[in-house]
Amino acid sequence: MKKVHFIYIFIATLLLIASCSRTKDAAINRGFHSMNTKFNILYNGEVALDRGLQELNDKYVDDYWQRLPIEPLKVDKLALPGVQGDTDNSNASFERAEEKAVKAVQRHGMNIVGTEKNNQIDNAYLLLGKARYYSQRFVPALEAFTYVIKNYPTADLNPETRIWRAKTFLRINNEDLALQSLQLILNKAKLYDEVIIEDAHTAIAMVYTEMDSTHLVKHHLKEAVKTNNNKEQTARNLFILGQIYREENHKDSSNVVFQKIIDMKRIPYKYQIHSEIEIAKNLDDGTNILELNYHLTELINDRENRPYLDELYYQSAVVFEKQGQLAIAEQNFEKSVHAKNAKQFQKGLSYEKLGDIQFNKANFVVAGAYYDSVLKIPQERTSKRLRKLERKRNNLEDVILYEAIAKRNDSILNLAYMTEEQQTEYFQAYIDDLIVQKEIADALAEQQQNTTGFEGFGEEGQTSSNGKWYFYNIQLSGFGQQKFFQTWGNRPYEENWRMSDKSTFRSSQEDENMEAEVVIDESEKYDVDTYLALIPTDQNVIDSLSFKRNDAYYNLGLIYKEQFKELELAAYRFEDLLTFYPEERLILPTKYHLYKIYSALGLPKTDFYSDDIVTNYPDTKYAKIILDPASVVANADDENSPEHIYEDVYCDYDGAYYDSVLVRTEKAIDQYIDLPILPKFELLRAFAIGKTQGVDAFKTALEFVALNYSNTEEGKKAQEVIETINKKD
Repeated sequence: MKKVHFIYIFIATLLLIASCSRTKDAAINRGFHSMNTKFNILYNGEVALDRGLQELNDKYVDDYWQRLPIEPLKVDKLALPGVQGDTDNSNASFERAEEKAVKAVQRHGMNIVGTEKNNQIDNAYLLLGKARYYSQRFVPALEAFTYVIKNYPTADLNPETRIWRAKTFLRINNEDLALQSLQLILNKAKLYDEVIIEDAHTAIAMVYTEMDSTHLVKHHLKEAVKTNNNKEQTARNLFILGQIYREENHKDSSNVVFQKIIDMKRIPYKYQIHSEIEIAKNLDDGTNILELNYHLTELINDRENRPYLDELYYQSAVVFEKQGQLAIAEQNFEKSVHAKNAKQFQKGLSYEKLGDIQFNKANFVVAGAYYDSVLKIPQERTSKRLRKLERKRNNLEDVILYEAIAKRNDSILNLAYMTEEQQTEYFQAYIDDLIVQKEIADALAEQQQNTTGFEGFGEEGQTSSNGKWYFYNIQLSGFGQQKFFQTWGNRPYEENWRMSDKSTFRSSQEDENMEAEVVIDESEKYDVDTYLALIPTDQNVIDSLSFKRNDAYYNLGLIYKEQFKELELAAYRFEDLLTFYPEERLILPTKYHLYKIYSALGLPKTDFYSDDIVTNYPDTKYAKIILDPASVVANADDENSPEHIYEDVYCDYDGAYYDSVLVRTEKAIDQYIDLPILPKFELLRAFAIGKTQGVDAFKTALEFVALNYSNTEEGKKAQEVIETINKKD
């Protein structure tokens, strides 16, 4: 019996050895190599490819504020013909899939007399091409796909390979070949199953996306989603279709498509929740605001949506903003910023909205801080949105500077004008408040020491007596914070935070716009004399502070009036300036600007300031403009543009015809009053005065330009020249 078994085993072994040959075209050989290729090597290779694709999808982050790419593959710009891009994109899983494909060809290929007898080798080459495609080695991938098409023209996977080759052509910027290949497949649509047709329509939509043919993209996406074999790709195609409808302002069609995604089963949840958000983005005058608000609140309260709270809060805020409920909108924008795991780009959008709200309220300093937060977020700085925001932020630079100067100098001057008794009373109240804060901190610290469980900390103070991490205990965490406050005070989150408490008072002895910071030591914080000693008493210092404060108020009035068109805010600053009894050079321009503001607002104070200027300054240009504005406008030559005239006058200046320049600029200034080109004529006139009337007259003319047009390039240039003259003097 044992002998019979031995014979059977021996025969089986011989058959196995015989079947291993790759040069014999026998059924047993073909079956052996085909089975080993399919169920061993290729199976493991396809598993590795699927794993790599999953890793790639997990790393890929969609920007739902832009139209999604049809295939979620971020291609390195260096990944062009013959050049490998970022090597990190070629992960280990794709390398393993490629190794398995190569191994299948090398160990089980049966190329006998130019014909491949193993019917799985074409699958191996297809796997090889896919692995190279996803690792962004497009030229080697193209070679693999082309090999399959040329050597296996009748294989079942030939159409699929052609689609992959077309996508590869697209990736190496050869849209024409990609288009031709896909059109051939679609022309023979009846020969292929719906999977191939669906993939072909998806691929050709990718091609037309690159060619900016949106109507054809839309057509092929519609064709692709008629079948639903690849549910994830179908959801993505529908999502892009909904975005295109919104771009075309067909919001009803867009909402229908997004609702279809929401109703789909067994698709990634990200498409469903973002479809909800996209419907909210389609907000228009016909939207039921109350119903939308209620639905967004439900989504926010759903625990499953926690990863998307930053986007949901943002969209909810947009809805409240649309309703005019700005307070609630601000709260939700803030929640969007502070949501756990909030995405950087979404944070930027929320900060920008908060900045816009403050900007519209004319809180320009706060708006500037929000815009700074946007610009600090790492992101592509060349986008149109960020370039526009950066310009807007730069326009706020002067406002922030002058508001800071005005606020600081106002505070110091108020103190300087107090009696010594008032100063002492003021600082004693401040010190009393510091003492109360310290007593509260001490009391909390004592309560902390008397609390059981807190003593259970180990040497490092990290765990409690029951072994739980200290920060999970809210009460103990609070005690810890109070202990820190007691020991270190209220410290900002910055480097070198252990330095002495930085209670500060601005020194008035500095010459710069922003005065130096004085650091008060902890031991002197509770001494009134410490603060009294910092109050300026030298009249020259007080005058300097007053001069800078007045200049800041004047410039703020001009910026609010000319740049931001905030007339009421400008009037507030100008009116305050007049109460300070400023220098003579500021009084008349300030009154004229107030006249213009109240005239634009249609307020009775217009007459007050016009009478004041005409009566007290009858020989000035301002009085002439007020008395006969129609004649000034009537003298304008309609046949010549202001720009052309300026160029002509500048040619006279360049040719040293200074008397002509003076006459022509004077006429132009009367003609083009309040036009944007006016500062150019004023500055040119000032330079002509400098050439003909000497330094003092030149300086006076420059001061006029600097004062009246301080927020323009010409005004800043005039100020620079004045400073240069002063240094030479």
